[in-house]
Amino acid sequence: MHETDMTKALVITLRDWWESQPDRPPVEKVFLTVGKFTCVEPASLQFAFEVQTRGTFLDGAELVIQETPLIAFCHPCQAEYRPEIGQQYACPTCRSPLDDIRSGRELKIDRVQYAQTARSPNSPIP
Repeated sequence: MHETDMTKALVITLRDWWESQPDRPPVEKVFLTVGKFTCVEPASLQFAFEVQTRGTFLDGAELVIQETPLIAFCHPCQAEYRPEIGQQYACPTCRSPLDDIRSGRELKIDRVQYAQTARSPNSPIP
């Protein structure tokens, strides 16, 4: 299960970033983009994230995954298409092999959302 290793790398990246923040705000959500061609199973990634963040600065944070489809470009047809595994990723029109992936290889942190902290009535709003 490579999702476990990916989650470890994700937590390390987030920890390094979080520790560099002056006020180290509580993290509420982590937004990821995961492409279909990465062969990452979102449910497994969610599970690994929940397990590996218990007792850490990310404990209770939600992992929000946005999946991007696999989209290829066929140069002979000059058209984009969505490859299918059963078709061995070939262009459905001319059967040319897959050689130009436009979307689906993404695996990135899009953003981190902080938890809202309660302010006392006298505290200034920055």
